[in-house]
Amino acid sequence: MSEVKLKLLSFTGKMKILHLSWIAFFLSFYVWFNHAPLMASIRETMNLSTQEVKVLLILNVALTIPARVVIGMLVDQYGPRRMYTLLLFISSFLCFGFAISTTFEQMAMMRFLLGFVGAGFVIGIRMVSEWFPAKQVGLAEGIYGGWGNFGSAAAAMSLPMVAMYFGGWRYAVGMTGVLSLIFSVIYYFSVSDTPKGSTYFKPKKNGAMEVTSVGDFYLYIIMNIPMYAALAVLAWKLGPSNLGLISEVITNSIYGGLTALYGFQTFRVYQINKHVFTETVPEIEKYKFKQVAILDLAYLVTFGSELAVVSMLPLFFKDTFEMSQATAGLLASGYAFMNLFARPGGGLISDKLGRKPTLIFLLVGLSIGYFIMGRIDSSWPVPLAVIVTMCCSFFVQSGEGAVFAMVPLVKRRLTGQVAGMAGAYGNVGAVTFLTVLSFVSPQVFFTVIGAAAIVSLGAVLLFLEEPEGTMSEVLPDGTVQMIEVT
Repeated sequence: MSEVKLKLLSFTGKMKILHLSWIAFFLSFYVWFNHAPLMASIRETMNLSTQEVKVLLILNVALTIPARVVIGMLVDQYGPRRMYTLLLFISSFLCFGFAISTTFEQMAMMRFLLGFVGAGFVIGIRMVSEWFPAKQVGLAEGIYGGWGNFGSAAAAMSLPMVAMYFGGWRYAVGMTGVLSLIFSVIYYFSVSDTPKGSTYFKPKKNGAMEVTSVGDFYLYIIMNIPMYAALAVLAWKLGPSNLGLISEVITNSIYGGLTALYGFQTFRVYQINKHVFTETVPEIEKYKFKQVAILDLAYLVTFGSELAVVSMLPLFFKDTFEMSQATAGLLASGYAFMNLFARPGGGLISDKLGRKPTLIFLLVGLSIGYFIMGRIDSSWPVPLAVIVTMCCSFFVQSGEGAVFAMVPLVKRRLTGQVAGMAGAYGNVGAVTFLTVLSFVSPQVFFTVIGAAAIVSLGAVLLFLEEPEGTMSEVLPDGTVQMIEVT
């Protein structure tokens, strides 16, 4: 810890990689949420209805679920340097497309495609894990995730001012694209995938995650279902029984397409892993997929609840305490602001006290925090409500740091895919909890999240295993390299 702490202001070696990577992640979130603080201006200039605004918000997160899984596979194969460069480069032109849109349909398509940039998170997870040893990777991943996540808050604070002084929302959105384009070039020429002399381990096969037992094969198939179900829920929200912006025929076509895609993915999983039914995987290549599944569930209740609560908290404060929109937004912003400290804190505690004990402690605090938030009503003093919210957010975001302190320690060559699946589950959680909110009061919504955290806690207690001292990877020439984990 002391080495990282003392060199945090350094811009050489692994610290240079960390800083450039969190800036890349910061810009990806800056781009991903560049519309949110400008939505009032966008609505006015484009004459959007309330339903059309809701559609843009929904579409912004839709593509991120499959994109994180796909990008996770690609980063394991082609390396984070190339993939971050490509993601930022493509995203810049999607920003330009959104900025020059003249119809709602054009804006909707660009917003849907911009969900792709939300997959940037998983790229840096692999990059940071290549450069930092296991005893520091929790803190390093926490800094990467926490400081990068702040990009959404930075967009909220800066883009309205840019729009006000530099020509309106189109220029503000276009400016984020320019920054993304410039940094894509900087990143490509400033980083390498591994330290000099280190091996970049790649999956043996592409198209699906490798598993090493028959039981893990079936668990992998089951764990893919919620990601498709979340996309089906998004289609349902747009469909005739909800917002009514797509027809029943289109909605049913989406359901059919998702079913077909799940079937195709299941077939690919079998193609990649059919050998587990007839052969015994060498012990040195084995890992336990249950570790991935449990981390998925933990990220569902941590990052998933963060996305959901950030979306509704300003309105909750405004309605509950009858305050102005500006005041409510300011008080609610403290929830996201905690990312700067809490997520690195969760990673640091994991490095020092162990991965499993830290995650257990933080999930307990998270569940208690949400149960208390479920009791907040107009009779509460506003300062007390804000303090409870801030305390809860500490456990939520520290929990995110604890999850990704462990992700790189599951199987090195699959880190991108493990991160991609866990990241996708964060978006699954957001869709799930926001869907619950559409049917119940905010108090019940908070309570449901607390209950979901208890379920995740049970899985961690019963099934998650603390990483062993080392993990093994087979080099291309067939020799084995042992990698320190603790």
